[in-house]
Amino acid sequence: MPQRMNAAVRAVVRMGIYVGAKMFFVHEGYQGMVDGGSNIVQVSWESVSSILQRGGTVIGSARCSAFRNREGRLKAAANLLEKGITNLCVIGGDGSLTGANLFREEWSGLLDELAKNGKISKDDVKNYSHLNIVGLVGSIDNDFCGTDMTIGTDSALHRIIEVVDAIMTTALSHQRTFVLEVMGRHCGYLALASALACGADWVFIPESPPEDDWEKHMVEKLSENRAHKKRLNIIIVAEGAIDAQNQPITSEKIKNLVVDELGFDTRVTILGHVQRGGTPSAFDRILASRTGVEAVLALLEAKPETPACVVSLSGNHIVRLPLMECVKMTQAVQKAMDKKDFKKAVKLRGRSFENNLQTYKLLSQKETTAEIPKSNFNVAVMNVGAPAAGMNAAIRSAVRVGITEGHKMLVVNNGFEGLSKGEIKEFHWTCVRGWTGQGGSILGTKRTLPAMYLEQIAEQIRTYKINGLLVVGGFEAYLGLLELSAAREKYKEFCIPMIMVPATVSNNIPGSDFSIGADTALNTITDTCDRIKQSASGTKRRVFIIETMGGYCGYLASMGGLSAGADVAYIFEEKFDIRELQANVRHLTEKMKTNIQRGLVLRNENCNENYTTDFIYQLYSEEGKGVFDCRKNVLGHMQQGGAPSPFDRNFATKISAKAMQWLTKKLQDNFQDGKVFVNDDDSVCLLGMRTRTLLFQPVVELKKETDFEHRIPKEQWWLKLRPLMKILAKYKISYQVPSSAKLENIECRTREGNEAS
Repeated sequence: MPQRMNAAVRAVVRMGIYVGAKMFFVHEGYQGMVDGGSNIVQVSWESVSSILQRGGTVIGSARCSAFRNREGRLKAAANLLEKGITNLCVIGGDGSLTGANLFREEWSGLLDELAKNGKISKDDVKNYSHLNIVGLVGSIDNDFCGTDMTIGTDSALHRIIEVVDAIMTTALSHQRTFVLEVMGRHCGYLALASALACGADWVFIPESPPEDDWEKHMVEKLSENRAHKKRLNIIIVAEGAIDAQNQPITSEKIKNLVVDELGFDTRVTILGHVQRGGTPSAFDRILASRTGVEAVLALLEAKPETPACVVSLSGNHIVRLPLMECVKMTQAVQKAMDKKDFKKAVKLRGRSFENNLQTYKLLSQKETTAEIPKSNFNVAVMNVGAPAAGMNAAIRSAVRVGITEGHKMLVVNNGFEGLSKGEIKEFHWTCVRGWTGQGGSILGTKRTLPAMYLEQIAEQIRTYKINGLLVVGGFEAYLGLLELSAAREKYKEFCIPMIMVPATVSNNIPGSDFSIGADTALNTITDTCDRIKQSASGTKRRVFIIETMGGYCGYLASMGGLSAGADVAYIFEEKFDIRELQANVRHLTEKMKTNIQRGLVLRNENCNENYTTDFIYQLYSEEGKGVFDCRKNVLGHMQQGGAPSPFDRNFATKISAKAMQWLTKKLQDNFQDGKVFVNDDDSVCLLGMRTRTLLFQPVVELKKETDFEHRIPKEQWWLKLRPLMKILAKYKISYQVPSSAKLENIECRTREGNEAS
């Protein structure tokens, strides 16, 4: 069992108890199953309290050579039967899951042998005739085919990016080159995703080796960067990096090359097991909780003829896939690499991996100015609305992709107001260097809408000959594009292609399941809740009332509640009254009478105008007298600050690159008589992630999906996850199984893909 699995362990145990099952821990993995005895213990609800924020795994993990032999598996079967266990949730990589499937296939034979040896009765053989297996993929390498993200990968990326951000400050001071070695013996996902997230100069991964003369190209690029006054060079190497001849490329070899050829001060940093440690990220906690709950449902529904399944992530959907099909595809990647068929290896990794690689190459390998054909189009990019972490990564991506497409890239300071005043300047490739890791909005951003400046904006578009517009922002950006679109009849200057990339911590934009900045805010909330709960460690029983941002959108409160282990989260979308508040207090009071020490209540800032944070705090304080005391905390604007998370950096980079490519096509398709003119609804779009793919949607068509009064979409995907939080907090509520949770075909899912992971 890999690290950061406690959220999955907690979810499986609590969901199992919720459906009435007896739940057991098998300590120390397969070794514990083979040894039996005290390694297999029944657990209660309280057994998994206060483990969400802990790294590692509370039930231990160990490699087991005995389980590889039939004799060891025979002992394991006897030990499971002693406890009456015939349903197994296995959390691990492809090796652990393959072993579990073999165990399942041999089960009836193992039972017959145990009966023959007199270890079990014939009734036992009949009663325990079938073993059900469900797998959860836990691996920091993200090396399992069939899922967009394995549990632990996002947390590992957090550790890597924390180190890169820290290194950047010292390297900038001393003008250094750093070679960072990250984990990934057979899979380059961590290296590739971290290179994309920090804008590394070069990346080495096993699936896509460099060309034969890579040494010459790398030296030329580093030399060119230093000539352009770039004080820092970062090279990221996966530990399993190879060249085109399958020979290893080590971090030491790269360092020696840089020192010998260029004489640069070069240091090697091998991150090692740092990547496995630390607190799990919000993304990993939510993923582990969702897949853990789904695993229990899959076990409940399993029949003898049902193939063993693995619970996976596809877009923002949890899906079940045939376990061995996924394992075979995972093994096929290594076979393709062994045969030097690297294109096939990249393809087998999935569209997410392929998209990461293409985007990285696009943003890092700049052709010389002479090689880039000039398009003669001027494209403007800008931020609108409140600042959100990841906005700068989106602007960097847009500028660089625009330059590779041959456009003249213009940046606008201070949103629509800045556009009306002509706060516009041309940006070149190096102007956005180092932007990916910076929080806030370097360009400046304002909430001002364009309606009051239409005449001036039209004039500036004429003056600067702007042919296309890319807007990175929140709800104001969406409203702004609607206003510009509506003004086209009066102002022909607005008859140009316009695209919006959603960026707001509130995640309240119609047409997109995720917005840039929301993941960073979620991690801030989760981290703060962890610290607040820890502050009460060793004191008497205490409940914390915490207010989150989000306007009328309850995304941050709900998902923050799920990742921090809250007892309840009050949001605008789900109406509540005084009776529900009282019921919640009673429920928490009963829990506090056991050995539970701390409670957590989240409240969205606009969930109810009368039931304020102060009111809820006073209610809980009064009703909990003698059982617990209360504290309150308003998180405020700290949710908008900080360095962007790896997810936000990469999501911003990829979605913005795709938006710029869409703009290029629109410009080319609508250029005639020496000018760009386009007046249809399809030319003003929002690019958003919907379920499993990125979609371009005309903003006028999104109007029917929008609650303009409260600035939220009418339907929000995450609302169906709210029952999970209550179930995991011991509420007795009904839970409807999502229709998506049927066994899917892996080929179908892989074709469908997910371009935004």
